Amino acid sequence: MSKYLIARQLSGKKLVTNEGEDFGRLVDIEVNEVSGRVESLVVEPNPDSELASKLRRDDGMVHINYESVLAVGDFVIVEKRNMTY
Repeated sequence: MSKYLIARQLSGKKLVTNEGEDFGRLVDIEVNEVSGRVESLVVEPNPDSELASKLRRDDGMVHINYESVLAVGDFVIVEKRNMTY
């Protein structure tokens, strides 16, 4: 059974890779308007993260495919292998 969270509860949560790297902070989510499914997370990257620097877009944010999310709790844990450069 899925647990539903309000988007406002997710905003500001720290993103951590499954290897323990502090990746950044969640600022928004992108939702498919037709299906209602979460497509990706919009993340303010940690300036010290080499991986985040490689994935940063022109707007300064990183967009992570929702399929990379492993768990959500105190942190959002993402699978580092599934993140594309």
